[in-house]
Amino acid sequence: MATVSLCSSPSTTVLSKNQTFLNTLSVPKANSNVTFLSHSLSALSLRSSKPNSFVPKFSQSEASVAEVVAESEEPVISPVVEASSSSLEPKREEVFAVVMVGSRQYIVFPGRYIYTQRLKGANVNDKIILNKVLLVGTKTSTWVGKPVVQNAAVHAVVEEQLKDKKVVVFKYKKKKNYRRNIGHRQPITRIRIMGITGYQDSPAVTLADLEAAK
Repeated sequence: MATVSLCSSPSTTVLSKNQTFLNTLSVPKANSNVTFLSHSLSALSLRSSKPNSFVPKFSQSEASVAEVVAESEEPVISPVVEASSSSLEPKREEVFAVVMVGSRQYIVFPGRYIYTQRLKGANVNDKIILNKVLLVGTKTSTWVGKPVVQNAAVHAVVEEQLKDKKVVVFKYKKKKNYRRNIGHRQPITRIRIMGITGYQDSPAVTLADLEAAK
C-alpha cells in the first residue's frame, strides 16, 4: 500500500499541474483590456455598416479655379485678319535735310518738330516752305548743295509761338554798390516738318561713286 501511494502521488501532482495550465490557456480571464477591445470592434463594425455618404467640399477659390480651368480647356477660335493693302506697300526711304533758318542751321526729319528763331508774320497752323536746303541725305545717297540744293524744299507747319526758358543776366561791380539782375526770354517758334521734296532732280553722290573715287 505504501509503495502504491508513493508511486501514484507524483503522477497525480503532475497531472493536476498540467490540467490547471491547460485551463488557463483555454479560458482567458476577464480583463478590462479585452472588454475595451470588444467595444471598439463593435463601434467599428457599426460605423462601417453606414452607407458611404462622403461628399467632397471645395472652397470658393478652388471652385473658381476649377471653372477657369474648365473654360480654358475649351478651344479658342481666333479671327482671321486679312492683310491690308497699306501693309503691303513698301516703306518710304528715311531722309533728312540740313536747312538754314535765319543765321542758324538745323537738321530736320519728316514728322519731327524743331524750335527756331521767331518767324515774324507767321501764325499758328500756317504752312511755310524753307528753300535754303544745304544738304539732303538718305541711307544710300547724298545731295550736297553749292551752296544750296537746287529745287529742294522743306515743307513745315507752324505749331506754336512761344518764349524760351528764362536766362538771368547779373551785373556786378565791386566797391561801387552796383548790382543788376535782369531776366530775358527769347521768343521762338515751333514748327513741324511735313516733308522734303525736289531734291531728286539734283545730282546725287552715292556710295558706289565714293568707292570708285578711291
